[in-house]
Amino acid sequence: MEIERKYLVTTPPRNYTSYPFHQIEQGYLCTNPVVRIRKQDQEYYLTYKSNGLMVREEYNLPLTEDAYRHLRQKTDGRLISKLRYCIPFQDSLTIELDIFQGELAPLMLAEVEFPSREEAEAFQPPEWFGEDVTFQGAYHNSALSLSK
Repeated sequence: MEIERKYLVTTPPRNYTSYPFHQIEQGYLCTNPVVRIRKQDQEYYLTYKSNGLMVREEYNLPLTEDAYRHLRQKTDGRLISKLRYCIPFQDSLTIELDIFQGELAPLMLAEVEFPSREEAEAFQPPEWFGEDVTFQGAYHNSALSLSK
């Protein structure tokens, strides 16, 4: 189960580049339901996500590099490329700051995953977060892969 809030970011914190990051490339084999392939650094995954905005089912399966390359040719829309900075927040939360590259630059989104719906609903974002786009499906990466 994935429980997450998502926010636009216009000005990230000054020190965001000092945090660990991942280089991510991902594409979509299907957007309803979501079937995604992802290369994160040197690891590869196939992900299924059910419908939903803040709460949805998510299943990740490992892929080999060869399988990823084979499926990459079958994706619809654009491949998404981004840097994901992992910023610790409060006691046990992590802000995933996505800095999009290529056609989607200069888009920046911050995501925070929660252990429960109640914690997600009670969340108070830091001041550098912009508009809450959790309930705007247009900001799902699957939708961004199809937008022009």
